[in-house]
Amino acid sequence: MTALLSVRDVTLAFGPKVIQHDLSFDVRRGSIFAVMGGSGCGKSTVLKTMVGLLRPTQGTTLVETEDYWAASQARRTAIGRRFGVLFQSGALWSALTVGENVALPLRMFTGLDDAAIRRLVRMKLALVGMENAVDQFPSEISGGMRKRAGLARALALDPDVLFLDEPSAGLDPITSSRLDDLILNLRDGLGATIVMVSHELPSLFAIADDGVFLDAETKTAIAHGSPSYLRDHGDDPRVTAFMRRERPETLVAKQQAPA
Repeated sequence: MTALLSVRDVTLAFGPKVIQHDLSFDVRRGSIFAVMGGSGCGKSTVLKTMVGLLRPTQGTTLVETEDYWAASQARRTAIGRRFGVLFQSGALWSALTVGENVALPLRMFTGLDDAAIRRLVRMKLALVGMENAVDQFPSEISGGMRKRAGLARALALDPDVLFLDEPSAGLDPITSSRLDDLILNLRDGLGATIVMVSHELPSLFAIADDGVFLDAETKTAIAHGSPSYLRDHGDDPRVTAFMRRERPETLVAKQQAPA
């Protein structure tokens, strides 16, 4: 598969505080790519750079072969319309109904009339099993339903890439598993490329087929590959221990123990 997105030599910093440095990786078209790592390693900050919300201190992001950060503002806006983003909380406007939330990108970025927008809103909500919640407010639905409504809004403009920030965070195991199935169905049914930030291991193993592991101590990527590969064949004890829910020193001791 060809790379749809490429991160090249990216360093992210706020003043003197470096979040991550010298990041380079490719996201293949049609893949579910995971940005992994423990809490505080900068996963969501990396995602913000990939979606165009945060300019890197150095380096750049390529969308296919186009340098996103070297493009004009108008061109970056056009590229950004190829992206759909599900923020960690769902980020729905509380004063708007679910349907009105999903309609926002359509009203902002298309010239469609109200009737066409209503049809598309119901179609996007149907994709995530939420068509009956079109007139409900976010406060009237569960956390899992808010995530799905946020996903419907992310799909409004038929994006090439879906960015998901901790999609399973705060969900019970059954709801999380159903969301995983939905993400797989969207990838397979719509052909979308998906980039997800997560440290939820069950979801990572269930749906991600590639990824990068960020380390909070060294502040850079220390492993590349699918979560399952890193768990079973990874050569860095910090990564393998994370994937197996073990302490690094315990894993090293096991590896060094005589057979």
